[in-house]
Parts: sequence; C-alpha cells; structure tokens
Amino acid sequence: MQGLSLCMAAGVIAAFALVGCSSGSDDSTQRAVSTAPVVQLGAPGESNTTLGPDDIAAIEAPGHVEADVTFVRNMLYHHDQAMTMTAMVDERTTSRDIRLLSGRMAATQEGEIEQLENWLAARNETVRDPAAGDHGHADMDGMQGMLTDEELARLEAAEGGEFDRLFLELMIKHHEGAIAMVYDLYGSGGGQESEVDSIARHVDSDQSIEIGRMQRMLAALGEG
Repeated sequence: MQGLSLCMAAGVIAAFALVGCSSGSDDSTQRAVSTAPVVQLGAPGESNTTLGPDDIAAIEAPGHVEADVTFVRNMLYHHDQAMTMTAMVDERTTSRDIRLLSGRMAATQEGEIEQLENWLAARNETVRDPAAGDHGHADMDGMQGMLTDEELARLEAAEGGEFDRLFLELMIKHHEGAIAMVYDLYGSGGGQESEVDSIARHVDSDQSIEIGRMQRMLAALGEG
C-alpha cells in the first residue's frame, strides 16, 4: 500500500553494499557485507546520516504509543459490530454467496479480535474500555464506518434479496471505515511498532479485497 509505505520512510534504516559478482570465497563476501555502510534516511528536506557501530547498537525497535492503543481498542469494537452483522445472515438469506462471504468474514474477524485483545493485554492496556458502557462504543468519532442503531435495525428487519443488498451496502461502508481508521493511525504518528503495523496492514489488505468482492456481488444483484 503506497500511502502507508510513504508514512514509514523517515524511520527506515537502509543498508547498501556493493558485492562483486566474481566467484570469490564466502568469507570475502561476508566481509564485504559486514563493512557496508548503514545509512539512516533523513526526513524530507534533511540529509541522510551514516551510522557507526555504536549508533547501530543503540537503535531500538519503536514501541507502541497512545495512538496505537486507541486504534487497536477501536478496531476491537469495530470488529464486534461486524460480527453482529454476520450473525444475522443465516436466518435472513437464501444466497449461498452471501453465506460464504459472511462465514469467511466471521472467521477472519473472530481471529483478529483475539489478536487485538492479546495485543492490549500484553501491554497492560485495558482490553475493554470501562467508559464504553453497554453499547461498547468506546470512541465513536474514532470508529469510522460504524452503523447507527437505525441502520442495524433496518438490516435486522430485512429478508431475502432486500437483506442481501442491504448487507452488502452496509458492510462495504463498514469496511471502508476500517480502512480509513488505518490511514488515521499512520497520520497520527502511530503504526511504528512492528506488531500493530502488521495488524493495520492486514486490515487494509484483507478488507480492501472484500470490498471489491462485495461490489461485484452488488453489481450482480443489480443485473438480476
């Protein structure tokens, strides 16, 4: 994802080595690599810096920040609502494609919910926000794409083809909100810690693919 990779550019550490293509020994190749300069890329408008051995040893992997905690906790509640939506499917549709799509979403997001909860617990962060109340909405402003109570009620009341169309439309909206949350994470300075970065990139990739699939299914319903 091009936008995310640009956000990481300032912190990238790059190693450059010119290794000969001749049939030298393994030892000589290892020496060439070990003596290659390590360059820390500067921020836009700043020059790069060549790091010495002491500088390299002092580099630590980025830790998590508050923006990461907010993202993970909000995504947890976001996934919870998606599970509420997929739980409606079996009783309201006769479409095999909708059932297969929903089943895959439920399995994927159930696994991600466990991963999100484990991430918070491992960092001694509150897994469920006590301030969220019974509805589980910790920070509605930070959870784009969340369905309103009225939209959930409409989905719950629908059946057959009406349900299929509404489910796809609302789940596309929900997925687009999750992707927007990923971009907000990087825009706020989060996403530098390796594990939360991996979670965010997976959400972006997986839900982008599903949006494309749902858009094609909606188009097929229109043709029908």
